[in-house]
Amino acid sequence: MSDLTKKVPVKEQDPNVRNKNFDEVCLGYTEEEAVLEASRCLQCKKPFCVEGCPVKINIPAFIGEIQKGNFIKAYEIISQSSSLPAVCGRVCPQETQCESKCVRGIKGDAINIGKLERFCADYAREHGLKQQKVVSNGIKIAVIGSGPSGLTCAGDLARLGYEVTVFEALHKLGGVLVYGIPEFRLPKEKVVQSEIKNLEELGVKFERNVIVGKSVTVDELLNEEGFKAVFIGSGAGLPMFLGIKGESLNGVFSANEYLTRSNLMKAYEHNSKTPIFEGEKVVVVGGGNVAMDAARTAIRFGADVHIVYRRSEAELPARREEVLNAREEGVVFDLLTNPVEILGDENDRVCGVKVCKMALGEPDQSGRRRPVEIDGSDYVIDADTVIISIGTSPNPLISSTTENLSTDGRKRIIADENGRTSREGVFAGGDAVTGAATVILAMGAGKKSAKAIDEYIKSKYN
Repeated sequence: MSDLTKKVPVKEQDPNVRNKNFDEVCLGYTEEEAVLEASRCLQCKKPFCVEGCPVKINIPAFIGEIQKGNFIKAYEIISQSSSLPAVCGRVCPQETQCESKCVRGIKGDAINIGKLERFCADYAREHGLKQQKVVSNGIKIAVIGSGPSGLTCAGDLARLGYEVTVFEALHKLGGVLVYGIPEFRLPKEKVVQSEIKNLEELGVKFERNVIVGKSVTVDELLNEEGFKAVFIGSGAGLPMFLGIKGESLNGVFSANEYLTRSNLMKAYEHNSKTPIFEGEKVVVVGGGNVAMDAARTAIRFGADVHIVYRRSEAELPARREEVLNAREEGVVFDLLTNPVEILGDENDRVCGVKVCKMALGEPDQSGRRRPVEIDGSDYVIDADTVIISIGTSPNPLISSTTENLSTDGRKRIIADENGRTSREGVFAGGDAVTGAATVILAMGAGKKSAKAIDEYIKSKYN
């Protein structure tokens, strides 16, 4: 009899093998392992785990079907709430959401909900499960952006019978799922494109290389193209910088550029037309998931990599799993350390980063203790590449070309909890509203907006 207080372990590539390739790190559960892990679920009459899920998946129900070996039925239950289960099972921070509410976790390990979700989605894909298209109601809805909020909104609306067209600025679909998250965490063809194909089977149409605000405006979509509502899920792709001396030197990247060139453009391949500079000594500034992605990508290019973060390990915003994986793969963490200046050589190339040690003082507005510089603690970390990963903000192109669409001081679109904006018929959600956040929160926003759009259409046109 296995110990029901402990999770069934999930196999991974060996750290000293995976840090040299871009294959997926986590290998997932087998059928037997999934059933064994699902058998740990207590099937609570009041499932607090569901309360912790931003898209409100019926978690006990799908896990109950796994217990019985009904894997397709389990997937169908998940799909009633989530348009991207294979994605969420890989990148959603379950440990701070559904799993944090799990009763089993009080006296042991919480149920590994995320890995079970991933198992179901992978099983359905591998067994060729097809989506069933709903009869169209003839009403056209436009979705801007093919990231997690846009795809979720599109999928939910398509299931309600709407004719949905998604407009994507890039040549590949998936938004941050494609350009932001590395292959070793989220395989593109196997997972992301498969999820998009599912939406196409539902009837969702996709138009690539359309820059809303230039190619076409929101006003034109509503007034000339016949769309009855528009959802803006364009994300937050405008990188923020430190504002210190040396940020204009050759060898300084935003994490967005670095990851986009690697993930989307495959710039590390030897025959790439736009090769990425593969530094030998890389400093990544920041402590979030994007910083971990950049650092782990640089490790795979053969670099010595340091993450510089001004707070302690307890305040690192990245998932614990990502921090552990980065450490296992050889990333060095310089904590309570802050960059002061990026140093350059006579050719204006990066040659080092001047940093200082920090101590934690009184709490700031975020509730975290504010880092305070320790006098006389400066030292230099040798580097030929610096990657800045301290956050992003929305590109103001869409909002600045749309009439009567209110934004805040950081160019984020102002929307209520259901995605309604100041412009009638225009809804927004995800990072375009909140600034950079998680995939699952963006999906939750897309789901709420889909429901609000449906209510809006019914009240206005029925």
